[in-house]
Amino acid sequence: MKRANWLSAVLVAVILSPPGAESRTDPCAGPNSGQFDFWIGSWEVHAGGKPVGRNTITVILDGCTLLEEYHALDSNYAGRSFNYFDPSDQLWHQVWVDNSGVRLHLEGGWTGSGMQLEGERAVEGLPLRDRITWTANPDGTVRQLWEQSKDEGATWQAVFDGLYVPTEP
Repeated sequence: MKRANWLSAVLVAVILSPPGAESRTDPCAGPNSGQFDFWIGSWEVHAGGKPVGRNTITVILDGCTLLEEYHALDSNYAGRSFNYFDPSDQLWHQVWVDNSGVRLHLEGGWTGSGMQLEGERAVEGLPLRDRITWTANPDGTVRQLWEQSKDEGATWQAVFDGLYVPTEP
């Protein structure tokens, strides 16, 4: 009888083990999950050679997501994004929402020199394609180039060319 109670207690303990138990495998670990890590940190964002905003990129949800929090310096403009690698389609995804009404749903991946994500949306009923590329520079800065196409990607126009300068060592 004592042996049966002991076995029952062990089974209950295994079944009720918390998600952080040592036997847990990391659902977001994998060869591509760290490709965007160069963007993690606190940044002063520059455009046209002058500071225009502050951006903080943090790891959340047990390492499964990068949270971006952007604030403009000279206005109340702000936005947030969730960035994550999805092993089911082997793509990076970004969902961006800001207080001006812009919503972006982008996907893509590592190009060999940076992270490039693209997506389509309608603006005033017309199709618009967004492409954003982040490139880590040797000096520790990150370039973000946001381009748009109104002709399904045949031609692109830069709408934002920003330089992220670290604000923390």
